[in-house]
Amino acid sequence: MAQPVKPFATIDEQIDVLITRGLVLDRKAAAQWLKSVGYYRLSGYWYPYRQSAAAEAARRDEFIEGADFEDVVRLYEFDRKLRTLIHDGIERVEVALRSHVSYVLGSQGPLAYRNAATFRPTFDHAAWLATARVRADRARRHSQPMRHYEEKYRGELPIWVLTEVLDFADVSRLYEALFVRDQWAVAECLGMMIDDSALSANQRSKARKAHPLARWLEQLTIVRNTCAHHSRLWNRSFAPVSTAGLRTIRDLRTLPEGQSERLYGALAVMGHLLQGTSPGTTWMTKVRLLVEDSFEGIEFRNVTEMGFPEAWRAEPLWGHPLPLGKRSR
Repeated sequence: MAQPVKPFATIDEQIDVLITRGLVLDRKAAAQWLKSVGYYRLSGYWYPYRQSAAAEAARRDEFIEGADFEDVVRLYEFDRKLRTLIHDGIERVEVALRSHVSYVLGSQGPLAYRNAATFRPTFDHAAWLATARVRADRARRHSQPMRHYEEKYRGELPIWVLTEVLDFADVSRLYEALFVRDQWAVAECLGMMIDDSALSANQRSKARKAHPLARWLEQLTIVRNTCAHHSRLWNRSFAPVSTAGLRTIRDLRTLPEGQSERLYGALAVMGHLLQGTSPGTTWMTKVRLLVEDSFEGIEFRNVTEMGFPEAWRAEPLWGHPLPLGKRSR
């Protein structure tokens, strides 16, 4: 039976509830955060501080001993900064993916994307093309260069123009639709040099039918959308992705065996992609410093909740430690 909607509660009443349940807080500071961020959004960050599911039903809403509102805020701020970093990284991955996919398709003809035979038979080409037209129409309303290009070439958009107006999910689906030879060509341009000789016969067979990057791009699309909607990210579970192929790459050997569904996998894959698409990037170092400076000191929290392995910071992928005086927060 559905429960009635909870009644409205004032800020003072919200604070009283938190105190009654055992959360340590300063009323003035808590009031400011509850006004600025909201009880519902912050509840996702104090949820891990509640009694475990094994506790008696009457106590599950109570907080563990020592839970402090300041730590909840620190966790919220860490998550916010992490989303900003990920958004910056995925932007560069997206631009590189657009470039390489459009190059591979463009070599088959500027309008090859309009021909269903260019893609796998399982690809819903008509639906994708309809979405692409919507994206182009949306861009045309705000882009004078786009209107000029269409007027000059009678509305014909070559793939290298079209990909510039597509969403990350659209380009990811286009990559998935490519024949495997083209998938591997794009993946290797992005630095995904998989050693299929290190795979089992079954894993090798799967990789030769569809490059493992296709599933990872699907997960990165979800991560990107989570960031774009300002949703909680740090301890979220994502659709699991096989790690066998990518673990043959030295930088990605710390991916969990079997499959990855926690944030660490997405961060590691993004880091490796950025090394190939943004030479000299310091993105991985920024992620490491954010985790070290803003997360690891939070009471009762551990990087394993994000899927980080114990020795993750020793991996070359995450850069070399900087002197404390040179760290920028």
